[in-house]
Amino acid sequence: MSASTTPAAVSVAASAAPAGGSADRLRLAVIVGSTRGGRFGPTVATWLSGIAAERDDLDVDVVDLVATPLPSAMPGYGQAPDPADAALMAAVTPRLAAADAFVVVTPEYNHSYPAALKNLIDLHFAEWQAKPVGFVAYGGLSGGLRAVEHLRQVFAELHAVTVRETVSFHGAAATFDGPEPRDAESCGKAARTLLDQVVWWARALRDAKAVRPYGS
Repeated sequence: MSASTTPAAVSVAASAAPAGGSADRLRLAVIVGSTRGGRFGPTVATWLSGIAAERDDLDVDVVDLVATPLPSAMPGYGQAPDPADAALMAAVTPRLAAADAFVVVTPEYNHSYPAALKNLIDLHFAEWQAKPVGFVAYGGLSGGLRAVEHLRQVFAELHAVTVRETVSFHGAAATFDGPEPRDAESCGKAARTLLDQVVWWARALRDAKAVRPYGS
């Protein structure tokens, strides 16, 4: 099984407000990590975002790195980006900062994850801190799992919390029939388990930060 995310930079609101009111809703950023031509990521992302949007506790924002290209050169340490680069960052950085949690949709390239995804991660720091990150991976025989293992190490350095469950699609294109996985029931169950863990950690970390800011 393998998963992918919704296309481009659109927001998908969950269908109904939870009993506790809008303050109980969490903002989930789904990151489409591939920028390669003919990529499969948007198919997976659309499927995953649709499942997330069924929940009454999530608002979903899809951050597609094709729709929101970022600078390829980083400013000097402690320096601000130049105006053109700052304009590119402004399309993404506030959305990461506003998110309570993330799901990264990634393929596997050469036993790891795409360069565009590493660039997004490295251009930010505080936006990731003390927030949960889940992974939906896709690829060939490995199903993108080697990319996920590398990403876990990177996000640990950024003080993010990666959840245990991962949705992985092996031989991804063959596992989907149009916009849906062929085994929709088991894939949907795996995605809901992943989202349950992401939501649990998002609430726990948000509540903890309300009592004591992270790093204090």
